[in-house]
Amino acid sequence: MTSSSSPSQDTKRFAHAYPEGLRADALMEEDVAWSHEIDGERDGDQFDRSERAALRRVVGLSTELEDVTEVEYRQLRLERVVLVGVWTTGTAQDADNSLAELAALAETAGALVLDGVIQRRDKPDPATYIGSGKAAELRDIVLETGADTVICDGELSPGQLIQLEDVVKVKVIDRTALILDIFAQHAKSREGKAQVALAQMQYMLPRLRGWGQSLSRQMGGGRGGLATRGPGETKIETDRRRIREKMAKMRREIADMKTGREVKRQERRRNKVPSVAIAGYTNAGKSSLLNRLTGAGVLVENALFATLDPTVRRAETPSGRVYTLADTVGFVRHLPHHLVEAFRSTMEEVGDSDLILHVVDGSHPNPEEQLAAVREVIRDVGATDVPEIVVINKADAADPLALQRLMRIEKRSIAVSARTGRGIPELLALIDNELPRPSVEIEALVPYTHGKLVARAHTEGEVISEEHTAEGTLLKVRVHEELAADLAPYAPAPAL
Repeated sequence: MTSSSSPSQDTKRFAHAYPEGLRADALMEEDVAWSHEIDGERDGDQFDRSERAALRRVVGLSTELEDVTEVEYRQLRLERVVLVGVWTTGTAQDADNSLAELAALAETAGALVLDGVIQRRDKPDPATYIGSGKAAELRDIVLETGADTVICDGELSPGQLIQLEDVVKVKVIDRTALILDIFAQHAKSREGKAQVALAQMQYMLPRLRGWGQSLSRQMGGGRGGLATRGPGETKIETDRRRIREKMAKMRREIADMKTGREVKRQERRRNKVPSVAIAGYTNAGKSSLLNRLTGAGVLVENALFATLDPTVRRAETPSGRVYTLADTVGFVRHLPHHLVEAFRSTMEEVGDSDLILHVVDGSHPNPEEQLAAVREVIRDVGATDVPEIVVINKADAADPLALQRLMRIEKRSIAVSARTGRGIPELLALIDNELPRPSVEIEALVPYTHGKLVARAHTEGEVISEEHTAEGTLLKVRVHEELAADLAPYAPAPAL
């Protein structure tokens, strides 16, 4: 999110200091602090003055924190925002928590939060979201703070967006647009970028607006002759048609990418490799947990939606069973349905898994609300039948009483700390117990010439005992039916 700089206060000074013919040149030099007294006598063209006057980062000056020049540049480009929320249900603390989360989202998107206000209403005003009187008060706050953007803690209709902007006279966006902006910044993979682009187009389609000639009619074909009569198509209608065409193309591309991921899932299912999906609220520590369990090296940052692209890694239980661990996109309260629909193919990793590790931030003031928000999305993608383990992360920073309360509410839960490693061995043992086990137990004496069967027993099944004899490898294993059929010819004959 970037803000446009306001016109310089020196414009009026230039208007009086120079005649009409030189005023344009003076204004062109305004951004590099041109001075007639200092620079007027310089001879020759000064083509590189803009480049020399530009703010540049000096590499190698970083100490413990960020580079000073980088911080100054960041301050220059930050949008200055005021947050607005409507409190309709719940307690005042719930409303404050929701606005605090909106502030965290705004900072993640690259904005500077100046102020935040909440209005108590039975329901949002259908015209201006907060009512005409409160909209006028909001305009005063915007003028007082010097903000250039207002962010509403909810999804605004196109009419609400237009009318509120008419009152406050600055850009107005809603929670959905803010989350989409964060996703657009953080998406790295081709599939992630395509999913974000589709969600953005779905959001923008009903909110297209036209100014001036954008509403004018276009003439039909025939260069003004026959077949050109009729109302024609307006520019805004043309824009909508092009967006729909792009959306259709994007859906086809996402469907093709989904096919490739489905092939990988089928290969894992064919090899009978169990899968575990990590789901949870954004910034709950899912990537940290994945790194702790598998050493995946995924980006970890104290920010909302720091990682978007799903990561699948191979892992192994303490008993030697191989399984896959998938990190999914984080969830948030009131997750826009555009995102749920666009990321549905990614979220299918949760629905196709054998076990869900539901990660929740134990240090959060209201972890129960985080659990409810994530389970709502899990229900939307049809993964309610998958077994779930609630992993209460950040136990080292959580209140012990809050941890006890949460573990008393959630019967299938465990407290861990991905940062310190506390509770990780117990979690691995719990995963080992909860993963589906092969259904057939068999004993077989496999000749040494059929070592592939022994290898398959180790990778696809659970080896109970193994002994090397003169005739071959004596195995006692628990395997699936297909492998049991391959091992059956080598099973010892039953004693008479």
